[in-house]
Amino acid sequence: MRGDALAARRGGGRTGKRTLTAGGAAAAALAALGLTLTGCGAGGTGARDEGPARGASVAQPTPSPSPSHTVQRVDAVALVKNDPTVSAEVKRDLKPCVADEYPVDVSYGKLTGGASNDIVVNVMTCGDAVGVGSYVYRMAGGRYQNVFRAEEPPVYAEIDRGDLVVTMQVYEKGDPVEYPSGENVITYHWSANRFVEQSLTHNDYSNAVGGGSPTTSQH
Repeated sequence: MRGDALAARRGGGRTGKRTLTAGGAAAAALAALGLTLTGCGAGGTGARDEGPARGASVAQPTPSPSPSHTVQRVDAVALVKNDPTVSAEVKRDLKPCVADEYPVDVSYGKLTGGASNDIVVNVMTCGDAVGVGSYVYRMAGGRYQNVFRAEEPPVYAEIDRGDLVVTMQVYEKGDPVEYPSGENVITYHWSANRFVEQSLTHNDYSNAVGGGSPTTSQH
């Protein structure tokens, strides 16, 4: 999720007279250049460089067909609004920010091993782009079904090497929206028709201006 150069054949050579000796180096050089040697007639002027023989063809490599990377896109907004498992609050807040542009991020990829791509939808707020809901939809029985839901903001889900990675920011009392105290990063793997938690990493952010590296703990 990123050509062969054709060999140019050198045709012909420089015209002019050449002196040939039987088995000599000159004849070998002419043969190596692919030149046609014509014999001398009475009163002739010797051998001539005729160029490639007529009808000679240069082998052309057959190009390999390029794989198709076309993704069948869906109306993610309609998918969320028509989903009975999505909370009424998220549906109520899912409105265009500008004109007909909705605050949704959509990713397509393989998560559940199905024949069709799975769809990850993140719903955010317009003003500060805080994630309020993350969902995964899987094609089953000819329609997309919700197989994962997280509605504890701020939350954001993405596909990482075939696994579902969900990031949830953690706020302590008094933390402004733009400066959470830390985050939980949870990795899920599809197993037995459901997502199973594989790992959890917690990062504590520094409160110092210019901050240092966050403290990380894994579970």
